[in-house]
Amino acid sequence: MDALFDVRNNFYLGAFQQCINEAQKAKCKTDEEKALKDSFLYRAYIGLNKYSIPLGEIDADGGGSTALRAIHRFAVFMSSPEKRSAVVEEVANELESKKHSDNELFLLISALIFMHEERVEDALRVLNRAPPDSLECAALRVQCLLKLCRGDLAAKEVKRMQETDEDATITQLAQAWLNMAMGRDKLKDAFYIYQEMLDKYGATPLLLTSQAACLIMQQKYEEAEKLLLSAQERDPNNADVLVALFAVSQFLGKPIEMSSRYMNQLKQDHPMHRRVTNKQLVGAAFGVSVQQMREGRPSHNFPMPPPVI
Repeated sequence: MDALFDVRNNFYLGAFQQCINEAQKAKCKTDEEKALKDSFLYRAYIGLNKYSIPLGEIDADGGGSTALRAIHRFAVFMSSPEKRSAVVEEVANELESKKHSDNELFLLISALIFMHEERVEDALRVLNRAPPDSLECAALRVQCLLKLCRGDLAAKEVKRMQETDEDATITQLAQAWLNMAMGRDKLKDAFYIYQEMLDKYGATPLLLTSQAACLIMQQKYEEAEKLLLSAQERDPNNADVLVALFAVSQFLGKPIEMSSRYMNQLKQDHPMHRRVTNKQLVGAAFGVSVQQMREGRPSHNFPMPPPVI
């Protein structure tokens, strides 16, 4: 039996506080299990924007642990915009020297940093170094390929994940992302995948927002808004919920004050979010997103589920 199943599962579903709770009571039998538990614990704190926990409890050198060092670095990257360039340069130098190239979490977090910087091709190159049986790295490869409009390669990646463990939550999520990218009839399939997880594990902002995105692509804006408001009740400051609420308020023709309120909250709580830093994404490109959604086609200007943290 997997002693860390609930820890891992809650993390992938975006239920970060539940992940932390499960990690704190998990009984690990080996040092390897404890290290894995700690990695999910600290990453969950980062997912909650509680950067002070990993920054305060992990030394900059990770106490000799490559994985913990990578997590500390990611916490620095996410919490200190002024240090991001230095962190990216440090990551690039270590990757070039092939240092820690055999550590899965180092590669995963390095790829995440590149993705946050919109360097998707660099992220993909990093992930291609990862062990072939790493479902987390494979899931992030799927997201990279979808961002690069390579749904054909993403489909092959999902198939490989299914061959490794088709029942794993992260494999099911990857299939849902692929279905969303394919659009049209596949949107219902994606919605039902999220619904099955919701019925089995309970509602999380990630699942509700993902379902809402499926509905928006089907022009079911009022139904999407209900799901998003439910997600907001669970996490009022969730960036992806705010972005989606901003979008759906535009689709529904709500008063400008309402959509502005969502965007202003996003700017206040998440000043480094790409919707805030990239003005183009809230300008002319948004009109393109509207048209693509109405045609049942995915848009890279519309929020897809966030990458694994």
